[in-house]
This record gives sequence, C-alpha cells and structure tokens, in this order.
Amino acid sequence: MAAQSESKKNSTSRSIIIIGVLFFIFGFVTWLNSVLIPFLKTASELNNFESYLVAFASYISYFVMAIPSAWVLKKTGFKNGMSLGLVVMAVGALIFIPAAMSRTYAMFLFGLFVQGTGLALLQSAANPYITILGPIESAAKRLSIMGICNKIAGALAPIIFGALLLKNMDAVEARLETMTGIARATELDKLASLVITPYITMAVILVGLSVLIYYSALPEIETDGEDEKVLAANKDKTSVFQFPNLLLGTLAMFMYVGVEVIAGDTVISYAKDGQNIATDVAKFFTTYTLIAMIVGYLIGTVTIPKYISQQKALQISGVLGIILGLAAIFTDGYISVLCISLLGLANALVFPAIWPLALEGLGRFTKIGSSFLIMALAGGAILPLVYGSLADAYDPQTAYWIVIPSYLYILFFAIKGHKIR
Repeated sequence: MAAQSESKKNSTSRSIIIIGVLFFIFGFVTWLNSVLIPFLKTASELNNFESYLVAFASYISYFVMAIPSAWVLKKTGFKNGMSLGLVVMAVGALIFIPAAMSRTYAMFLFGLFVQGTGLALLQSAANPYITILGPIESAAKRLSIMGICNKIAGALAPIIFGALLLKNMDAVEARLETMTGIARATELDKLASLVITPYITMAVILVGLSVLIYYSALPEIETDGEDEKVLAANKDKTSVFQFPNLLLGTLAMFMYVGVEVIAGDTVISYAKDGQNIATDVAKFFTTYTLIAMIVGYLIGTVTIPKYISQQKALQISGVLGIILGLAAIFTDGYISVLCISLLGLANALVFPAIWPLALEGLGRFTKIGSSFLIMALAGGAILPLVYGSLADAYDPQTAYWIVIPSYLYILFFAIKGHKIR
C-alpha cells in the first residue's frame, strides 16, 4: 500500500512538472507581444492603433474559441487536447515565415490569431487539469506554482526576443527616416526577416513538446460525473444569467485582462515614443512588469488566506492600480514608465481572486460560468486598442487614463459586486 501511494505521488509530481512546462510555454508566447508591437510598428509602418491589433489578434481568440475548445476537449480528452493545442500554436508560428517574406501585416495578425487559438485550447485544458490533478485543498498551491512558471517565462520572453528583434532599433529607425523608395523597402524587408529564424525554432520546439505530451504518462482525468455531485444546488435556477456575481465578475475579468495587457504590452512603446527612452533600455520594461507580477504572486501565496482574504487582496489591488495609474499620468521619464511596470504588482492577485468570487454558488452552472470567464480574456484584445486609439488622438501618456475606470470597477467588484446574488 505504501509503495502504491509513493508511486501515485511520483506520478502526480511528474504531471505537475509537465504542466508547469506548458504554463511556461504559453507565458513565453503570450508576452512576446510586448516586443512584436514596437517591432511590427516599425517594420510594417503602423500607427499606434494599428500596432495594438497584435494584442487584439492574440486575445480575441479566447472569446471566439472558449466554447469550441470545451467541445474539442470533450472529444479528445485533456492530454490529447494539450498536444493538439501545441500543434496549432506551431502552425501559427510557421505563418510568420510567409508574413515576414511578404511583409504583410494582415498575415502576421492571422498567425497570431492561430497561435491564440492553440493557446485557448491549451489554457482550457491545462487550468482545470492542474486544479483537479491532486487534492482540492492544495489546488491553490499548484495554481500558484503554475502562475510563477508562466510569469518567469513572460519575464524572459521580451529579453530574448528583444535582443533578437529590437537590437539597434534606434539606428535602424534613424536610417529609415533618410530613405525612400526601393532603398527603404529593402531595409524594411531586411528588418521583417529577423522573425523568420526565431519562429521556425519556436515551431520546432512546440511540435517536439506536442509529441512528448502525446506519448507522456500524463493520466487522463474523468470529469463527466462532476455535475451530478452538485445537481441539487441552485435547483430553482434555470439560466447562468441568473447569477449577478458571475456577470459582474466576467466584466471584472474583462477589465483586468485589458489593464494587464496594457501594462505589459504598451510599456516598451510608451518608453520609446512617449518618454524618448532608448530602445535598448526600453525593451526591458515588460520584464520589470512580469517581475512585479511574480513578486505579487509570492506575496499572495504567503498572505492569502492566512493574513488577508481574497476579497481584501482584490480591494488592495484595485486601490494600488488607481494610485500607480495616476502616478504614471502625472509624472515623467523613468518614474512614469516604472509606474506602468509596477502595475504588474497591482495585477498579480486579481485573476486568482476574481475566479472563485465570480463562480461562488454556481453549482451545476460552474462549467459554463468558467467559459464566460475565459471569454472575458478578450479584454486583452479590446482595451489595448482603445489605448492605441487614445494614444493617436492625444499622446501615449494621456491614453493611460483608460486604466483608471478599469481599476475602479475592479474595486467595486471586490467591495460589493461579488456579494450581489
């Protein structure tokens, strides 16, 4: 019996390591956008609004694919679904090759949407899988470990790809200003081609991981009986729309993901174009944002629920977001840019706090409620576009006013919204 228990423990540990690698991968791919936005803005000659279509293409896939992903996973199971998600991501990476060779921005966006589709499938499988892989009482600990894997990858992504794509970008932009006609087009083609080798490498790694997952010893987890356990709950409810806390929480998730993406994906461009900081320095600010998020995760694992509740953590996050947002707007230079990076600290505990507060009491409606929250990740598609539009109409610094009502709403949900039944 002891040997059997030890074997099960080892199997669970191996599974957690494998899923941790997956969380690392989709953290890495997701936060590449912070480098792609300024890179494609120059290579494809875009304005601010057009450049933030990079975030739109990546995150709108969650809205489009959340419910289809649930259907696919029902057919394939969690393990094969994760393997398939990695293959779809690899296809998206390969689309960058013809996009770079033709310097076609629409094709870059299509590649990002395909990658986002693979990510949506991967997230829809990996999040519930790690939750139910072991004892429910230690699920939060496992999710925290996954979150740290995700954000470490997010911190590394802009450093690695920034070195590959943004090296000497100021000098390149200065040369482009003196060029016209064929010479300018040739220089832009040369710049766009820089993505080819990194994305081929990425595609190979993703396919390799897909094969490893497919042939791995990851146990398949059966969830079909889950609803039967909660069938008696909310027997007088007929629709998921009868849960105000879910609907208000979905909007809070939409706002949160929007400001999280704004904090991570706009800060390099803001440092370059809004505060005239050299690109070789600016390319590290997204890494600072992700480091701030990692610090926030670590604070959360120590303090919640021993010292503060999830609701209190969400309230603190909302207030901190408002303070840092206003500080970024009313200061200049490195201080202003660092305030945007420090929004990572305000954002760290929002996702894990919104999720249980929005789903509390849903009973048999929990699965569809979870799909609502995954669809709400589309906030990362919409709010950065609003930011880009405001940056074109006014300036990149003034555009950060968009984060203030977002954090105010998160604060409302933390204080009152989650209690409305």
